[in-house]
Amino acid sequence: METLETKSEKVIEKKAETSKVNQLRGSRKVRLWVIGILMLIVGIMFVFWTKARIALAAIFITLLAAFGLEVSQNDWDLGTLMKTGSFQESKVARDAVGNVLFDKLGNITTDSSRGKTADEYNCDDFSSQPEAQAFFEKVGGVGNDVNRLDGNKDGEACESLPKTAK
Repeated sequence: METLETKSEKVIEKKAETSKVNQLRGSRKVRLWVIGILMLIVGIMFVFWTKARIALAAIFITLLAAFGLEVSQNDWDLGTLMKTGSFQESKVARDAVGNVLFDKLGNITTDSSRGKTADEYNCDDFSSQPEAQAFFEKVGGVGNDVNRLDGNKDGEACESLPKTAK
């Protein structure tokens, strides 16, 4: 029979595996390689599958656009774009390496002065535990806790902060 401790260890292991997937998804190089490989596969299918050439050409053009956006490190928040109608206001901010920036609520930000990469946030950046917890969960939780917001890995971030905002 499994004990509570072994069950929690399995949960932490599963979250750690998810973290590696999130890290790969967040890597610009991995995204470029995946898009490139998909373009190669679609190109090969285009040669051999003559009945689907129009659809494959459309898919290839879409992948080419995604590749171009990733190479140029451009991205737009579609929600902000729909609200404002401005590409300039909806452009997602990135740091020099290409990492997407987050605000204190864990949302991707379009304003580089309001955002940091997920690994730059510490408990000092938050005024209450629920605020830190919301950010912690939004950027990956236990499996992606790069700054140890949850030092004891129990799923609660910044336990020393007050439970309510001041």
